[in-house]
Amino acid sequence: MRSPLLLALSLCAAVSWAEAKPLRNGDKAPDAKVVGMDDKSSDLKTLMAGKATVLIFYRGGWCPYCNLHLQDLKNAEAGLLKMGYQLLALSPDRPLELRKTAAAHKLAYTLLSDSDMNAARAYGIVFTVDKETLAKYKDYGVDLLRASGRDHHELPIPSVFIVDREGVVMYIHRDPDYKVRLTAEELLRTARNVRVPDRRR
Repeated sequence: MRSPLLLALSLCAAVSWAEAKPLRNGDKAPDAKVVGMDDKSSDLKTLMAGKATVLIFYRGGWCPYCNLHLQDLKNAEAGLLKMGYQLLALSPDRPLELRKTAAAHKLAYTLLSDSDMNAARAYGIVFTVDKETLAKYKDYGVDLLRASGRDHHELPIPSVFIVDREGVVMYIHRDPDYKVRLTAEELLRTARNVRVPDRRR
């Protein structure tokens, strides 16, 4: 039985930056259809309307580093809510897998399914997993088709977007190395620095 750490180190997917068309700070946050854990479809723009949002993109509940990140985000949740942010986390996982992840890690914040990769593509962070990496995944029992219900073999580059109440992207963190994640402490510090006043008051 291989250790979780060895498993994580063996699941390195090659990223083709040529596929990505990343957003920049100051861009308007794009819209996309997403699905909640209740299997109901929503517009991402509707979910974010009038709300400062921390938007997390992660690879899936099968990824050890993603699970560690999701758990760490719980340490930032109360502080983000106090500052007026909502926390949304998206992955290619279908709703059933989202429910498993939320239950396993006792997550209270919102998980959303982006199985069709519409949101990841709109935010410019999608890439296709190469055949060699797919073979490695299968060796370790990782089935992207089962996880997402789709056969596109696409994943998001793990990323964090902070979007203000007007839907403007204020901060972006992304790294093709899936092991590099923004910690809860770093996220809180960044969110505090980029927070804008509520113009509705």
